[in-house]
Amino acid sequence: MSDIAYDIPRILKALPHRYPMLLVDRVEELVTGERIGAIKAVTFNEGFFQGHFPGRPIMPGVLQIEALAQAAGILGIETLELADSGKLVYFMAIENAKFRAPVTPGCLLRLDVSFTQQRSRICKFHGEASVDGKVTCDVDFTAMVADPPA
Repeated sequence: MSDIAYDIPRILKALPHRYPMLLVDRVEELVTGERIGAIKAVTFNEGFFQGHFPGRPIMPGVLQIEALAQAAGILGIETLELADSGKLVYFMAIENAKFRAPVTPGCLLRLDVSFTQQRSRICKFHGEASVDGKVTCDVDFTAMVADPPA
């Protein structure tokens, strides 16, 4: 279990993402080599709510998947001890994505991701996003660890 508080400064050390694309606000649990539990605080100030949809703001499903992928990135970086190495975690594949409930402003989106396969440079994950225990999205995805572009 993680004994380090994963607040925003710690998350910024693990991920290259920055506003407005940083979609992980807190890590509540991290078991290296196994799983991560993180939170995205969904606020009305999110830029995508202006157009998705006026009068009925809903977080796009692809951004739920991106938030899960960022949580997986933290899990991969910490598990493989790559923090401060400059290495990046890139999406390779998204499979079996299902969107089950809308995510609206004011929600705390729970991001639970676990390894389903781990190799030195390619990892597979299963992710589930939820609000108040109700699954909003689940997905299987593959990512690879790579050097940043030159």
